[in-house]
Amino acid sequence: MNSQEFSTPLDLKQIQVTDAFWHREQELVRTEVIPYQWEALNDRVEGAAPSYCMRNFKVAGRMMREKKDKGAAYVAPAYTFRGFEALPEDPAHPDEDKFYGFVFQDTDFSKWIEAVGYSLLQHPDPALEQTADEAIDIVCAAQLENGYLDTYYIINGMDRAFTNLRDHHELYCLGHLVEGAVAYYQATGKDKLLKAAMGFADYCCAYFGPAQGQCKGYPGHEIAEMALVRLYQVTGEEKYLELSRFFLDQRGTEPYYFDQEEKERAVHEGQPYRRTTNNFYHQAHLPVREQAEATGHAVRAVYLYSGMADVARLCRDEAMEAACDRLWDNVTREKMYVTGGIGATHLGEAFSFNYDLPNDTAYSETCAAIGLVFWARRMLQLKPCGKYGDVMESALYNTVLAGMALDGRSFFYVNPLEVFPQACHKDGRKAHVKSVRQKWFGCACCPPNIARLVSSVASYAYTESGTAAYGDFRQSEQSEIPVSKESRLPGKDRISDEAEAPDTLWIHLYMGSVLTKKVGEKTLDLKVESEMPWNGMVKVQLHGDHVPCRLAFRIPGWSGGVKAEYRCGGRPGQVTVDGAGAAVRPMPGEAHEAAGLAAEKNCASGRQGAVVCRDGYLYIDGIWQDGDEVILEMDMPVRILEADSRVRENIGKVAIARGPVVYCLEEADNGKDLHLCRLDLENLKASDIETEVTEELGHPMTVLKAPGKRMIPAESEKLYRPARPVRERDVTLRMVPYYAWNNRGEGEMSVWVRI
Repeated sequence: MNSQEFSTPLDLKQIQVTDAFWHREQELVRTEVIPYQWEALNDRVEGAAPSYCMRNFKVAGRMMREKKDKGAAYVAPAYTFRGFEALPEDPAHPDEDKFYGFVFQDTDFSKWIEAVGYSLLQHPDPALEQTADEAIDIVCAAQLENGYLDTYYIINGMDRAFTNLRDHHELYCLGHLVEGAVAYYQATGKDKLLKAAMGFADYCCAYFGPAQGQCKGYPGHEIAEMALVRLYQVTGEEKYLELSRFFLDQRGTEPYYFDQEEKERAVHEGQPYRRTTNNFYHQAHLPVREQAEATGHAVRAVYLYSGMADVARLCRDEAMEAACDRLWDNVTREKMYVTGGIGATHLGEAFSFNYDLPNDTAYSETCAAIGLVFWARRMLQLKPCGKYGDVMESALYNTVLAGMALDGRSFFYVNPLEVFPQACHKDGRKAHVKSVRQKWFGCACCPPNIARLVSSVASYAYTESGTAAYGDFRQSEQSEIPVSKESRLPGKDRISDEAEAPDTLWIHLYMGSVLTKKVGEKTLDLKVESEMPWNGMVKVQLHGDHVPCRLAFRIPGWSGGVKAEYRCGGRPGQVTVDGAGAAVRPMPGEAHEAAGLAAEKNCASGRQGAVVCRDGYLYIDGIWQDGDEVILEMDMPVRILEADSRVRENIGKVAIARGPVVYCLEEADNGKDLHLCRLDLENLKASDIETEVTEELGHPMTVLKAPGKRMIPAESEKLYRPARPVRERDVTLRMVPYYAWNNRGEGEMSVWVRI
């Protein structure tokens, strides 16, 4: 574990996204998705499943006011279990004092407010901020005096709170509340919601822990682990980090907590105990440091692994880091779709066995891909390695963006790689696969998750190390949150030498932006120009007064090679990186040392313009000044991909990709019966596939055209008949980016194509 390579996300206040592609996505979230979701949270979207979210907060708020007014005469409700999802008997007239929706319905607000916070950083909007402040008032009014804030139990009865951690999502609600509160605080400096989140977290810190009398449980649906780390980072209060670490330490230890909890519920309810817990499903079958295979609910798993990566870095836990490495390799080498999607089966929204990656029944939940992005960024913070950035980029440009229509008004929960609409409608085994995006979901985790990730995407593009990146628990002038000097200091088991790390800015994703990197008392301003994901040209202009800094550029795994021209300290240089991203060699006419120990030594020592390529990153070390620049030219060939032979569903098929974008066939371009189409791989080279720039779907994108074959069906009245030679005709197969499919009406789609 090399703490010199640890990094933290660049503060979003120091980044302005100017990228044509991502600015459009962020504007879509700001102008369409966030307002639409606010209407959905208030049950005002016609034809969409009601959320009941803000209604529940208002019901709980009325209860708190009644409690205050009545004082000792107030009678709290006794707990009544009304199901994992409670719906009114008469949807038009719900009871005024009951909880409705899923047990985790509060998180609809938390994810919405998080997206609002990020959006306000990029585009101040007084009207949106006022709406958010009013929503926060409603939410905070529902909080109990002891800090507890989960409307499911506040309304249904607090006497059974924290008695079903496995299923009832209280700690999941805590996690999302913290994430939303921190984002809004960092955007606006307003700490009302942050104080509420801290109150709930403080309650949990007292309730859970290793001390005698404290609960030894942990979240059924993970996210609190990484959220508590974030709360620690913004406040400096180590108890939040300790609680996160406690949850991780307890998970999977024997006796299994979820089994014990279930036995206690059976006794309380006077029922015989029948074990229903599947600890594999909850990633609680082994201590986390011993886990090697991703199991169970895919979203929960990657949220857990994200928290593990955070704690491994902050607590220098090498065993935790090793577990993250094993799990990463298992997910990305044996359980991930070519689109960056994960979670193959709809049974439990879960990982299946290794290499089981069906296309037409794929679950590949949008939230799971988002969680994979979270995890990838945290692995990059542990150690900059190109494989993490490659997966993060693939998940973003493919499955994450496929989860939202190009107009931002409908969404996919499930992201199949093959769709036959008739099967979606008539085959119950594929009922989870939708052939068109939906307006909203009763379990609406995915739409607000997309909004919060897209709005904060810049924090996944850039991380930094150096004195400006650590130990700085910033406070707003509006904040009254106390942060002691002691809490600012790393504990004895924390990183104690972070400040010694060289000032480095890592660029993991290429997007047009203007940003500032602080280096001691100096600042280095960068202007990044990029046409990703359609073009591999990237230009970085630098401005500063002799600022010493190491710049690290990810060499994408999809690139056939990279040429870099740079001016550092006024001195020009050129270098090329081979397609494997593993070697640096000078371009003709330039004198550069080859990659290796000598170059790495020069890079580490700060020699002006020293260059090294390591683990998929090109490092340029020097003292930067006005007029300096770096220009990258990354080859972006069309790639014809095949799956490992153990992926049975894809034998005899290929997928097509260019840059980070995976392509698919659609009925709108190629007609019905896509299964009759194939690519003649024996006579097809990647260079035969043409690129075409089109704006037919509302913004510029590159589509592909490939010479192919289409089977001419044999006419016969028999279902089975003697085999005969296949007759085919020549066709041109048109392919669109996977993220853009189903924006021209319902129709067939396929990522994998026969050969």
